Amino acid sequence: MSVPRQKMTLTLQQLMSQMPSTIGTPSLIPHLKLSDSTSSTTTVATSVVELICLIAFTARLIHYAKVIPHDKFWLDPKNIFIIVIISLSLIDMITYVGLKTAGHFAVRWSRVLRPLLLVNITEGRQLRRAFRSIRNALPQILYVFFLFMFSVLMFSLMALKLFGKRRLETVEGTQYFTNFLEIVFELYVLVTTANSPDVMMPAYNHSSFFAVFFIVYILINTYIFMSVFLAVVYNNYKKYLKEEVRQLVKAKRRKMLRAFSVLQSGVGQEPAVSKTHWNQLMCLVQPGISSGHRELLWSVSDDGKKGYIGKMAFVQLPDLLNIQVITMKSRPHPLKTWLPGVYNSTGSRLVRRVVQHRVFVYIYDLIILVNAVFIGLDEENPLISNAEWVFLALYLLEILLKLYTWEPRAFFSKNQFWNWFDTVIIIAALIATIANWALKSSAGYTSRQILDIVFILRVFRLIRVVDSIKRFRAIINTLIKIWPTILTFGQLILVVYYIFAMVGMELFKNKVHFYAPDSTDPDKEYCGNPLLKGTTFAKNNYCKNNFNDVASSFILLLELTVVNQWHVLASGFTTVTHVSARIFFVLFHIVVVIIIINIFVAFVLEAFFVEYTVDKSDLQTSLEKKIEELELNFSLDEPGPNLVEAIETNDDDLGPSQTPKEKPSLMFKIASRRYKTVDGLLQRMFEADLSLDDVDEDDENPTFSNPVFGSV
Repeated sequence: MSVPRQKMTLTLQQLMSQMPSTIGTPSLIPHLKLSDSTSSTTTVATSVVELICLIAFTARLIHYAKVIPHDKFWLDPKNIFIIVIISLSLIDMITYVGLKTAGHFAVRWSRVLRPLLLVNITEGRQLRRAFRSIRNALPQILYVFFLFMFSVLMFSLMALKLFGKRRLETVEGTQYFTNFLEIVFELYVLVTTANSPDVMMPAYNHSSFFAVFFIVYILINTYIFMSVFLAVVYNNYKKYLKEEVRQLVKAKRRKMLRAFSVLQSGVGQEPAVSKTHWNQLMCLVQPGISSGHRELLWSVSDDGKKGYIGKMAFVQLPDLLNIQVITMKSRPHPLKTWLPGVYNSTGSRLVRRVVQHRVFVYIYDLIILVNAVFIGLDEENPLISNAEWVFLALYLLEILLKLYTWEPRAFFSKNQFWNWFDTVIIIAALIATIANWALKSSAGYTSRQILDIVFILRVFRLIRVVDSIKRFRAIINTLIKIWPTILTFGQLILVVYYIFAMVGMELFKNKVHFYAPDSTDPDKEYCGNPLLKGTTFAKNNYCKNNFNDVASSFILLLELTVVNQWHVLASGFTTVTHVSARIFFVLFHIVVVIIIINIFVAFVLEAFFVEYTVDKSDLQTSLEKKIEELELNFSLDEPGPNLVEAIETNDDDLGPSQTPKEKPSLMFKIASRRYKTVDGLLQRMFEADLSLDDVDEDDENPTFSNPVFGSV
């Protein structure tokens, strides 16, 4: 690596200027010894923790090997992969500790393998599915990427010929577009819009005609190629995911046929499963389900009331169980039991009717909007600060009136998210406001932290308005429902972040240092590295964006994912190492932003379309019709008498049933189109392409094993 003479001279002069004060300071040597001691202690501590984790994974693997046949254990690539990772980690750890103890340089290269242990365990199925989606879509993505890079290289060559000989300069005084590799990097950054319009200004200032070059480049590479990337990723992701889901559904149905062959009896004219065997099976696979819910599912499966179910109805049982049904129990309001005369009086009924009326909701929406205006005003004004007590009193009154109208346990059931949200926010705001007032009254002290909490809680109350607008509520509820599926790709991004963080820490650790805002150290000006003096990285005070620890690395990688100013961040680490360090940052952008984020967007789009637009399945429709037929349905969407005296229940908490003239003791509701698991949602996505007859029935005595997929 060649180093410019001026830069080397400058660096040596700076180091030599620091040597007298450094060597002549008696306290420096103990400080260095203390740092080495701290580093050694940290190394030993982390190695012990890692060793404990590896022992835990090894014990888990040994236990797994004892409970399954040995031939299947060694044929599963996930188990082989885990054994290899554990072995490599132990070798690396022993080598690292030995080299460090001997005072030699060492690198922890096995850190990048740690997340793959979580990917290949049994619970990492969804994560493996996400990795397989990337692996399957990668060939088509590479074709588009090569074409995209060909376009970038072609435009870079044109830029070199257009601007290289015109002796243009950037605002920093450097030569403009005279080096081909620099041009390639700058134009690649332009695709992300991070350096726009700075990169085109020297050429544009020289001649307005040159703007055409950058306009054409942005149209082709930023808008067309990036859209093609998303289209290719979405198409291939959906294609391979559908095939995988089809295989999983097929395996599940074949296992159900196997169970049917075990449980079937000679009931009726064809093989069938009796209600007795069905109930025994349900008690085994769903021990927590209520007897009423179990009877409801049987009535849907045995629609003809024959006392038994056939093969197709039995095969559909997992799909039926996967539909989320809310079970509620009718209970009288406590005040109706304790004070029946008062609760059933004319005035009490009038209050309850008012609270149940839609106008009551509109009034409190208006109160929230007025409160929003007061939140934006100066809280130091006595009128504004006293108004906060009025709003808190009104919100508390609303909660008390609702608790008076609806049975408290129904009001706070786990399905009433907004009731919980309102109550927690109001009570927390009341406690924080009282605490702040009490501290302010005593010696005039005000806790800024408590005051910040009060302000945040005030703003949170405005979210209640969203629940009042039907279209907003539908969108937010849809996002909440697909949240578990979104977390799968969140785990994928964390795994990739961790791998890049470990590599970044090995490459750039302690190259950049952060100094506190009140620090007077002269090195603060260039982040503790003289090579950064005068750079945009140092001028923008990006010193805290470093790879010195895991937390800082994750935050820096998140900033790179957003892509704004990512070229400035990359230039800082390039300056303190080598220009080839750009490969790390470009590779991160390709893997995370172009591939993973596009797959993430494709998944969210597909899941959102399913939850928001797709009609209910045949099983959901049958189950809902059966609930309505038995008059066991209730509504969670609108406030009304259906919610009074209702509470979610388990079978062991049924209590005394109501009289026949009153509401049934148990009531049911389909929880929108929500499914309990990610597999259920994925099956819902491709339900139209999955036939019930897509099962191999030719084998009289088949053996059914789980579908085996390659390890990551």
